Amino acid sequence: MGFFDRLKKGLARTRESLTAKIEKAIIGYADIDDDLLDELEEIMIMADVGVTTTDKLMTDVRQGIKKKAINKPEDLKPFLEARITEILKAGGAGVRMAANGSTVILVIGVNGAGKTTTIGKLSAFYHYYGKSVMVAAADTFRAAAIEQLEVWAQRSEAEFIRHEEGSDPAAVVYDAVKAAKARNIDILLVDTAGRLQTKSNLMAELEKINRVIQREIPGAPHETLLVLDATTGQNAVSQAKLFTQAAPITGVVLTKLDGTAKGGVVIGIKDELNMPIKWIGVGEGIADLRPFVAEDFAKALFGEGKETAEAAEDGI
Repeated sequence: MGFFDRLKKGLARTRESLTAKIEKAIIGYADIDDDLLDELEEIMIMADVGVTTTDKLMTDVRQGIKKKAINKPEDLKPFLEARITEILKAGGAGVRMAANGSTVILVIGVNGAGKTTTIGKLSAFYHYYGKSVMVAAADTFRAAAIEQLEVWAQRSEAEFIRHEEGSDPAAVVYDAVKAAKARNIDILLVDTAGRLQTKSNLMAELEKINRVIQREIPGAPHETLLVLDATTGQNAVSQAKLFTQAAPITGVVLTKLDGTAKGGVVIGIKDELNMPIKWIGVGEGIADLRPFVAEDFAKALFGEGKETAEAAEDGI
């Protein structure tokens, strides 16, 4: 099964809660009226598209009706698909890579969001495409997390840099950056603290890590990725808002899309926060994390088509 087919399968529950319900609602009406529009609005909110984004989409629908772009209930689904695709495509989502030398990617996120697993899968992805990878365990708060990350690094044949539990995270990063430069590593993945209980401490820690990296590699880190658990729905949006106040996030990784009916949150995050979705996870397998391609996500969400040719290698 190719990734697009896995994406369609992974979005099955979201499709049932969003697009399938839209289809059923449309069938029940001969004409477009306020009851149908109210039902569409409720469906999108229940699928965790979010109130703000739903309001925007419903405004677009009403304008589409007024401008005769929508003339009958059957026109609503393709209209919404086109608008949702536009929202997801806005601003692009390509992963920024170093022009030369090591590309440094910081990864943050609360415990349980899938941060460690995401780093392991990113490592495997880049290794598969011939990149040399190093993983740095700079979230030194939990020994178990360091050990889990080391296992993932071994599985993906990545080099691994760690200190003892409780060590200074910036010291781990310093050693990792120096080693990455000396060994001509293509991709350096850095696991960082994701604890939001003390936002000011998190900000200070990340600022220190950034200073260490920038001294050694000007222009780095090239990406600071926030890992969010899609099963938490609108809570993921709230987390994203808090993290953007504590760190310069460049993009989002959404995990566990296969385990939720709340995949509409992808649309809400992209629209409400204007934050690029860089990667999505739709399964437990090591190959189930891939670069986000807006057109493919929209097609899979609406149960249509095949993946675009760029999907497989968009993150290289």
